[in-house]
Amino acid sequence: MADNFRNTITRFAAIFLLITAGFVAVLVNIVRIQTSASEKEKWEKIANSQIKTDLPIDPTRGNILDANGCLLASSLPQYTVYMDTRVENLHRNNDSIFYTYVDSIAEGMSRIVGDRTPQEYRQMMVKAFKSKSKKLKERDIRLCTKKVSYVQKRAIEQLPLVKLGVYKSGFHYEEHHIRKKPFGRLGRSTIGSVYGSTGKGSSGFEEMYEDYLHGIPGISTRMRIAGQTTNVPVKDAVSGCDLHTTLDVNLMDICETALEYKLNETQAEWGCVILMETSTGQIKALCNLDREPDGSYTEKNNHAGIHVEPGSTFKTIAMMAALDDNKIQIDDTFYVHRDGWEYHGSKHTDSHPKDTCYTVRSALAVSSNIALAKMITKSYEGKAEKFVKKLTQMGITKDFAVDIPYSTPPCINVPKDAATLSKMAYGYSVELSPLQIIAFYNGIANNGKVVRPYMVSSIERNGEVMKTYETEVLQSSLCKSSTLKDVKSALHDVVWDNDLGTAGVLKWDGKIVRYKAQSELVHIAGKTGTAQLLRPNENGKWRYHNDMHRMTFVGYFPEENPQYTCLCMIEHPIKSERNHWSYDAGGDCGSVVRQIAEKTMAYGWVYEIEDGQTIFKKR
Repeated sequence: MADNFRNTITRFAAIFLLITAGFVAVLVNIVRIQTSASEKEKWEKIANSQIKTDLPIDPTRGNILDANGCLLASSLPQYTVYMDTRVENLHRNNDSIFYTYVDSIAEGMSRIVGDRTPQEYRQMMVKAFKSKSKKLKERDIRLCTKKVSYVQKRAIEQLPLVKLGVYKSGFHYEEHHIRKKPFGRLGRSTIGSVYGSTGKGSSGFEEMYEDYLHGIPGISTRMRIAGQTTNVPVKDAVSGCDLHTTLDVNLMDICETALEYKLNETQAEWGCVILMETSTGQIKALCNLDREPDGSYTEKNNHAGIHVEPGSTFKTIAMMAALDDNKIQIDDTFYVHRDGWEYHGSKHTDSHPKDTCYTVRSALAVSSNIALAKMITKSYEGKAEKFVKKLTQMGITKDFAVDIPYSTPPCINVPKDAATLSKMAYGYSVELSPLQIIAFYNGIANNGKVVRPYMVSSIERNGEVMKTYETEVLQSSLCKSSTLKDVKSALHDVVWDNDLGTAGVLKWDGKIVRYKAQSELVHIAGKTGTAQLLRPNENGKWRYHNDMHRMTFVGYFPEENPQYTCLCMIEHPIKSERNHWSYDAGGDCGSVVRQIAEKTMAYGWVYEIEDGQTIFKKR
């Protein structure tokens, strides 16, 4: 009995000592690992290789579509192709599987991608397969120099061995999304672009509606175990919303073609065209073309939202203010002299100088600077603040939101002297953007109701409407109905008075040699504008240059029942013998609007002749 007890004690003591020794050994190792830099680094590296890492999953960016559902911008997937030569299956049977298929894979990759020869592909794969390097990038290699499309990826996945999947072939892919514009440069500055590195919008719609288009990123967990990397989705990415615009690619093409032809003819710095639906304010086309060093034109800057001195298109605004304030009447006359008019140290001249009298109506038709300056100084001399107050009541000074970033508000301040007031009458010392100009003239066409120009109709996600945009009235009435009637009659004469109208016809020896904005198919009414450009001279001093101009024509059509308002602005056309009527806003910008009007009405409308009048009806 005593012997059994002693044996039990001995065994228990041995076990206790063994456990104690193990415990002490563990403590010693812990201390060693904590105090030894090399050991600490080794085990931290092993621990880190087992850590799960959350990685973002980029969402698919939403599409931008035109009014008919045509894609203006869309995100397409592209893939980077990798081959992990460490995959165990490739090394089975003394590497026979790899060498059995490497030639057919190399030939297929060269045929599908075309960036390397089959020999180059084979050499790359064999080198990585034989490598004993511990560097991941030397054994898990990028095969193609460029990203492949979805169609190419599907073809690669059908190659021998590759079709068995990542764990048998080592082929895996990294997905990227690129932004494509199916219609090329058409409306590029309006649609905008995306930063390649961040995937965020950098201009146009892409920037303005970034929060909707970008979508919501997802989350994947990346686990690295035994040299293999696996991404496990935890939270799926939510695709961006689709942006439905009011633009029409067919009308945009009509506008761009007409504008580019005229820019090539005049060799101007840039041009801008806006086509707006009269009753709704929807922008159906917006084109901006800038001249490149080689003489070609491309969409680069969005000029539509940047304010400039409007020149003579402002005469209509000034005249409307004076008429509506009962300061003048439509048949009042003003005398002009061929040598101009001196007023408070400032000289006013006309582009067609003569000694004559103009009525208010004919002064607008012929675009007389002298007559307009006399009208406004007679009406508001010594009380310029009342002039600006009237413009404010008409809504001219009001800034309104537009769908493109970096747009600038109107700049119309109370003039500090009488000379500045006189120049404001014909569009100097004031600044309006093309969108603000067209909104005013559209208000005239819309019987005095001014609506906000807009280009986005709705935002949708997976067919569900998230947000809609509708017609917004900025000004219920521009002026009295009698004033509006007088202004419309004057804008009619700008185009249809063959003797005075600046947008009517060009005569040579009393004969019509060229039609400007006049069209037998579509009746147009509107106003021309020509402004000298304020730019620095060779000494760096800012001055107006009499050989550098900004031309504009803005009008509405059909005049009998306006459906559209259109503006064409051309910056600094170059004078030449071939183009001896340079700086003619009616002949250049007016003819662009005429072509657009004729083709626009032919595109979406049919016409009938009733009682000698042309009646347009939508198709």
